[in-house]
Amino acid sequence: MFRLKPLALSLALSLPLLAALNAPAYAQRTGADVAPEIATGYAEKAGKSAQKFMVAAANPLATQAGYQMLKQGGAAIDAAIATQLVLTLVEPQSSGIGGGSFLLYSDGKRVQSYDGRETAPATADEHLFQDKDGKPVSRETGVIGGRSVGAPGVLRMLELAHKEHGKLPWKALFAPAIKLAEDGFNVSPRLNALLNWDRYLARDPVAKAYFFGEDGKPRPVGYLLKNPELARTLREIADGGADAFYKGRIARDIAAKVAGHPTNPGKLTAADIAGYQAKERTPVCSDYKAWTVCGAPPPSSGGIAIAQMLGILEVKDISPYKPVNGMLTAEGIHLFSEAGRLAYADRNRYVADTDFVPLPGKGVAALLDKDYLKQRASLIGEKSMGRANYGTPATMQVAWGADTAIDKPSTSHLVAVDAYGGGLSMTTSVEDAFGARQMVDGFMLNNQLTDFSFDSQDENGPIANRVQAGKRPRSAMSPTLVFDKGTHKLVLATGSPGGSAIINYVAKVLVGTLDWQLDVQQAISLPNIGSRNGPTELEAGRVAPAVVEQLKARGHQVREFELNSGLQGIQRRTAGGKEQWFGGADPRREGVVLGD
Repeated sequence: MFRLKPLALSLALSLPLLAALNAPAYAQRTGADVAPEIATGYAEKAGKSAQKFMVAAANPLATQAGYQMLKQGGAAIDAAIATQLVLTLVEPQSSGIGGGSFLLYSDGKRVQSYDGRETAPATADEHLFQDKDGKPVSRETGVIGGRSVGAPGVLRMLELAHKEHGKLPWKALFAPAIKLAEDGFNVSPRLNALLNWDRYLARDPVAKAYFFGEDGKPRPVGYLLKNPELARTLREIADGGADAFYKGRIARDIAAKVAGHPTNPGKLTAADIAGYQAKERTPVCSDYKAWTVCGAPPPSSGGIAIAQMLGILEVKDISPYKPVNGMLTAEGIHLFSEAGRLAYADRNRYVADTDFVPLPGKGVAALLDKDYLKQRASLIGEKSMGRANYGTPATMQVAWGADTAIDKPSTSHLVAVDAYGGGLSMTTSVEDAFGARQMVDGFMLNNQLTDFSFDSQDENGPIANRVQAGKRPRSAMSPTLVFDKGTHKLVLATGSPGGSAIINYVAKVLVGTLDWQLDVQQAISLPNIGSRNGPTELEAGRVAPAVVEQLKARGHQVREFELNSGLQGIQRRTAGGKEQWFGGADPRREGVVLGD
C-alpha cells in the first residue's frame, strides 16, 4: 500500500508517538475537521483466523476480557460487556460506563438494534449551547464542564441485551475489569499520547490526581495505574445490576459533579439518570447486490447514510475500480467521495431523534427508496460536485434548517461472534477525548450533548437536531452487520470510532470486502478516504501523488490529513473447504483480535 513515510512496525512493538497536535490549531492550519483523538502510529496487522468464536476490540486487555468470556461458554453479548468494562479502565479517553452506545445484535435468526444513546436533561432546551444573545457558545465552553453531560446509556443498554441473549451470569462479566482496576494496568502508548496532548483534563482535580504525577506530568508509558474507585463502582453494579448505577450513590455522585462544576455547571440530575431507558429499535436494513446490510437507526445517522452510499454506488458500480497494487484509484475515490457528499447532505438536513423529529415522508423507506437513490446517483458526473444539495424524497412533508453540531465523538468499537451463531457490532463513546473532562467514581463523564446542533433554527426553519428535553443527540456511530441475501448467514461485523467520519470509514470496509473482494484486514488497512460534503479527504501520505493530481483535475478540493479510524471487523470466509471466522483490527490503533 502506498505511503509516503512507511511505518513498517511489528505489532509486538509499542506504537510510536507522533508529535502531539493541538487540534484547534491543526484544524485552522489545514482547514480540516480533525479527528477527536490524535494519531499515535501505524502498525501493520495480519488478521487472525478462528473456527468457533472471536472478539476484536481497541485494546489488548479489553479483547482478552471478551475472549475469556467466550472461552467460558459465553455469548457474544457476554464478551461485549466484559470488553466494555475493561475499555472503561484502559481506554478512558474513548468510551466507558459514563457514556453511550449503539449495539447491533444477531442471534442467527433476527437482527436487533439496541439504543444506549445519552439523553438531554429534563430542564434542557434549545438554548443550552447559546449565550444570552442566542449565539452559539465556543466549542470549549460547550464541551468542558457539566453543561454537556447527558444521562449515560451504555449500562442500561448492555443489561437489556444481556437479559435477552446472555449465557453467563451478569456478575461474572465484571471480574476481569475489577481485577485489573485493583491490581493495575500498564499505561499504553496511546493513552500516554492522549494525556500529553489534552489541554483540559488536568483542570479536574480528580482526573489530575489519577492521570498525572505530582510533577504535573502524565503517567508514563508502562506506569502501573490502579483505579480502586472504579473497582468499587463495578462491584456495586456487578452485585446490584444497572440499578446500582442509575438509582443510587453513583447517580447522585454524577449529578453532584455536573452541578458543582465551578465555571460551567450542567442541568443533569439524579432523577434524569434514574429515568433513563435503553431502547430496542428497528435496524436499518437494505439489500446491496448479493447482501443485506444492517445498521443502526436514528438517533444514529450511520445506518441510513451508509445504506444511501451503497445504494448510490450500486447504481454507479464501484466494483471495477479496485485498488491496484494496494493503491486506490482516482475513479474509485471519486465515486466513493461523491456518494458520501450526497449521503451527508441528507444526513445533515433530516436525521435526528425520531422520537421527537419525523424523517421526511415515509421515513427511512423514503430516504432509501431505490428510485430516489437512482436520482441522487445521477448527480454524479466526471467532475466533483464540490458540495451536494440535500435531496427531496417522495412524499416529503417536513423541511428543517442546517445542523451545526460539533459531532466529534471520541469513541471505540468492538465486534464479537460466539459458538452459538450469535454476532454483534457495538460502537461506544464518551464523545470528545476524555468526554467532558470530568471524572467521578473512577470513570469519565460524557460530553455527548454537544452532538446536538448549537443553533436551534435558521432561515429554513427549526433544526431537526436541536436540543430538546429528554431527546437523544444525533450520532454518526455505525455498527454494521452484513448477511448473505440468500442464506441469511452473518458474513461481516464491522464498525469504527472517528466522529462524523465514521460513516466513511465503515463504508470503505464494506466496499473493500463486498465489492473489491479484500479480506477484512486488508479492507481496514486501506487508506481512509471520503467526503463529508466538503473537501475530498485523504489519509495523509497514503494516496499516490499522481492520484491526488487526477482528483484535483476532476475538480476535487483535496485535503490530506490524519484520518484516525479505529476499525474492527470479523468476516465469515471459506478456507480449505471449511468455513471459518477471520478478524481484523485497525493498524492505526492498539486493537487486537482473539479467537479459537
